[in-house]
Amino acid sequence: MQSVKDILKKFNPMSDKYVSREFQSFGVHLSKKLVDERRKSLYIKLSKSIPRPILEEALRYVIDANARNRAALFMWKLKDLGAFKRKSIDK
Repeated sequence: MQSVKDILKKFNPMSDKYVSREFQSFGVHLSKKLVDERRKSLYIKLSKSIPRPILEEALRYVIDANARNRAALFMWKLKDLGAFKRKSIDK
């Protein structure tokens, strides 16, 4: 994983429209690794709301699997890891 310092060195405000924070950089990284750059905003949102270790574990699973549809397998693995469970509200 790149440090924030390295990311800012490579930052070009004319072409890098999505990257101003670290979680955005990770979301763009996810979209490139999953070969699904059309849905960058989804991965940016996921990287903001889901803990990083869960995202990294799902990404490692997908890369090791050599799947044709990496994005679908990634979303399935996130669901399998319990990333989308709702928090119960106790009254």
